[in-house]
Amino acid sequence: MPRRNGHGSSFDSKIRSGFNGARIMNRKWLVLAVVVVALGGAGWLWWQNSVASEVPEGIAFSNGRIEAERIEVATKLAGRVAEVAVDEGDWVEAGQIVARMETTELDAQLRAAQAAVVQARQQELQAQALLRQRQSELTTVEAEFERVQKLASDGFYSEAQLDAQRTAFDTAQAALAAAEAGIPLAEANIGAAEASVERLQSLIDDAQLSAPRDGRVQYVLAHAGEVLAAGGRVVTLTDLADMYMSIFLPTRDAARLSIGDEARIILDAIPDYVIPATVTFVASSAQFTPKSVETQEERDQLMFRVKLTIAPELLKEYQEQARAGVPGVGYVRVDKSIAWPQDLAVKLPQ
Repeated sequence: MPRRNGHGSSFDSKIRSGFNGARIMNRKWLVLAVVVVALGGAGWLWWQNSVASEVPEGIAFSNGRIEAERIEVATKLAGRVAEVAVDEGDWVEAGQIVARMETTELDAQLRAAQAAVVQARQQELQAQALLRQRQSELTTVEAEFERVQKLASDGFYSEAQLDAQRTAFDTAQAALAAAEAGIPLAEANIGAAEASVERLQSLIDDAQLSAPRDGRVQYVLAHAGEVLAAGGRVVTLTDLADMYMSIFLPTRDAARLSIGDEARIILDAIPDYVIPATVTFVASSAQFTPKSVETQEERDQLMFRVKLTIAPELLKEYQEQARAGVPGVGYVRVDKSIAWPQDLAVKLPQ
């Protein structure tokens, strides 16, 4: 067997030392991660217990976050963004233009359609003039035919002359019928041209993207010069008329709530104020459960989502301060016989 020299032995020992050091470092990081998680869990439990100790019996609470319905403002047709008229955070009112799509091609088509309307109306005038002319011609030919017919019966005109006049009369009647048929055709051409104008004008109007409701601009998703497909989103709004907090309560608390019950919200950003709210939704089934739900105690731990909605008129009054995404705590009275404590009395900014 080949002999290992001293250098090889030293190299092997260094490798083993490196592996051992790496394992030790991994263990240290693992221990540190466990400690951080444990401290985080302990901190959360401490917060829950400290808050619970301050809340009287009969009032349930849970963490939550202010949410608002999102409104996606999107382009109806594919095209290039000409302008975005708002920035993130701006307040917009219903009907306000938030962006515009390029309409150069549509504008040209609209002008052509408007010219077609003018032409169709001119053709209608010509058709009406032709109708009047044919009516006048028929009147003249009919009078002449009656005169020749009477004189032919007295022997002053031959049968051939009478036939010629009869043919002229029939021709005049046919010409009048053709002129009369031209009127509805001209009117139909006008209607088609006007419909084309309305369609193109509607597309141009749709290129002006407006806010469907009052709200705040949450995201600007496209900018001037970008080309979007049909349905491409340009701006996302938050509907501040529908802001709420979702909290999760155990079975014993959720089962005692009714739609319309009073609620309170305290936000982390403004803990000195208490915002009134109303229970507008209680889930009919658990949103999440423990791993097993075999015992009565475990069934009591099932968590149900409860929606606490802030009144739209209150949001309108404080629309400059209203923000989605702000964390806080929601409170509900599961015992209707008790009054709200002083700490949960409604208190709003002046």
